[in-house]
Amino acid sequence: MESTATEAIRHFLVLVLFVISVGMVSGKLASWLKLPDVAVFIAVGMLLGPGLNLIHESSGSLINQTILTLGSALILFDGGRNLKLSDLRKVWITLSMLSVPGVIISVLAVGLGVHFLFGVDWIFAFLAAAVIASTDPASIIPVFKQVKIKERVRETVESESAFNDATGSILTFSLLAVVAGGGKLDFGAMTLDFVKTALGGILIGLIISGLLTYFTGHARHGVFREYTTIVMIVCALSSYLIADLLHVSGFMATFVAGVIWGNAEVFNLSMKDKHIETSSFAENITIIMRMLIFVLLGSQVNFGTLGHYFWQSLAAVLVLMFVARPLTVFLCALPDRKVKWTWRELLFMCWVRETGVIPAALSGMIVGMGIPHAEIISAITFMAIVLTIVIQASTTAWVARKLGLEIKEAAVKS
Repeated sequence: MESTATEAIRHFLVLVLFVISVGMVSGKLASWLKLPDVAVFIAVGMLLGPGLNLIHESSGSLINQTILTLGSALILFDGGRNLKLSDLRKVWITLSMLSVPGVIISVLAVGLGVHFLFGVDWIFAFLAAAVIASTDPASIIPVFKQVKIKERVRETVESESAFNDATGSILTFSLLAVVAGGGKLDFGAMTLDFVKTALGGILIGLIISGLLTYFTGHARHGVFREYTTIVMIVCALSSYLIADLLHVSGFMATFVAGVIWGNAEVFNLSMKDKHIETSSFAENITIIMRMLIFVLLGSQVNFGTLGHYFWQSLAAVLVLMFVARPLTVFLCALPDRKVKWTWRELLFMCWVRETGVIPAALSGMIVGMGIPHAEIISAITFMAIVLTIVIQASTTAWVARKLGLEIKEAAVKS
């Protein structure tokens, strides 16, 4: 008779291998259809889960929670790794505003809508809004590999999507702490907790990545250079774990660690000889995590709950797309007189705000924790992912052309 441990290991291997295999086929299908791959991952997950009942991993299972946490950390690290500090100096004011005040503006606007649409307490309305407040580098960056637009717009939107993932995560966990404490909103305590967890995460990310980057990229003391790819993974996961153990933001820590790692040359460290190797490995790991997260998310869709909250969820997401996002962009970017954004650039930034991996992961964690009204948060998150990815990501090229922001001569050739 086989042991429970053996059965669990077999179940894990079968699930992961099956999802990755399905993900590869789905990715090719998305490429042929010229659709964002995450949209196809979700659709296939829905087919294989509720449709054919071939995937039935619950959102609260250890395997699912592990995949969500591990995937989110690695994706955030890779998002930070792909940011270049030298490119952000021109737009740092707009970026700073979008990444913190912008997320708060979005949470307030969407939270107001969720409160009246669903009739839930303010704390749960703001929690739902915080989950979907961030944009998604895993969806946006691949789109901009196909659509070439003005550099400063691309850099701002891509960088915002990486920074505000960490901000949205911190805000979500701050609100979860309020829920655990009895559900009473204390903005002073929340602000203090937000600052503590954010700064703590930044500090941990700086220390861990600083040390590991030094001992990997230094000309004389780079004792780990031959293990660069392994050290990169250790850097990402240890930053998250240590920050989490110290009760500060693991997501912020791993994101900052990625920024330091990806900008080693700024600190007179060099990993050029390992760049292609590490970049290829990181890209493949990120794709695998996206496959696992989104296929599993699709397989866990409860059509009964989604149908029950369909119109309210749709209205909440429309508030996000057509009220919260424009408010965020115009209030945070328009005052930046150094950059002097044009109206066309601002309108483009209003349209490009896909919801993706981190909101999906946060929603899954909340459902797994059994938080009150988790089914509402799940329905809103799923609706936000589907609408923003299928509608906004799929029309990015068309909007860029209409607004005159596409750089045709530099278009990517397939």
